[in-house]
Amino acid sequence: MYNILRFLQRYNFFLLFVLLEVVALLMLTRSHTFQRAAMNTVSSGLAGRIYDLRSGIGNYLSLRDANRKLLEQNARLLSEIAMLRSNTPLPPLADTNIVFEYIPASVVSNTVHLRNNIFIIDKGLKHGVRKDMGVIAPQGAAGIVIGVSENYASVMSLLHKFGSISVRFKNNDQLAILQWNGGSYRYGDVVDIPTHIEMQPGDTLLTSGHSQVFPAGIMVGTIDEVTQSVTGSLNSARIKYSVDFNRLKVVYVIKNNHRNELDVLSKIKIHD
Repeated sequence: MYNILRFLQRYNFFLLFVLLEVVALLMLTRSHTFQRAAMNTVSSGLAGRIYDLRSGIGNYLSLRDANRKLLEQNARLLSEIAMLRSNTPLPPLADTNIVFEYIPASVVSNTVHLRNNIFIIDKGLKHGVRKDMGVIAPQGAAGIVIGVSENYASVMSLLHKFGSISVRFKNNDQLAILQWNGGSYRYGDVVDIPTHIEMQPGDTLLTSGHSQVFPAGIMVGTIDEVTQSVTGSLNSARIKYSVDFNRLKVVYVIKNNHRNELDVLSKIKIHD
């Protein structure tokens, strides 16, 4: 209270001037039609701008919730697509027979110019993310989870020395290996291609599905340039990634609900 009194005492002349100006302005607008109309026009325009600003702020704040719902819907659609590709009847939402589930996430950190690149996503242990899960972007395969905390996960990008994955040609189902030897983040290398396989620029490569990391049929990229072997052994090709890793924003972590079962079977050894 004391501070308020000191403020009024210090600025009493200025406050009196402002008060008199307001009174004069009110008297002017009430006694003259033109001034009153002009003031109404100004106040209406100002109010309109304030409402527009408030509406814009409200719409902007609601985008986060709308984007979250959209990502969840996309994750559900990806699960259904995986079921359709495997010719499995679509289960209800709570059915645990779904083989692949998709956890939407946002990229919070990313590198593309290092020899071994990783990116960090905003989903972790409490969201169901675990090590060795595959990660895809809307355009195709992106990487593999290598570390997980409670709320975040680090992902080994396909732009990594150890980011090799199994791929197949869409037009003939021939298997090959995709790897990244450095250089441009837009291009990788496909190796171990038999010499009898005909390749053309533009041929599409997909994930093979021969691991528990990625389901079959995820887009990887297209052939950009073919390299014929000079020794007559396996050929290779340069591939243009379908994903622009420098623009990664939204990704989906792939949860394979049958992975533990498949891992157990793969460890069975046949004894003589």
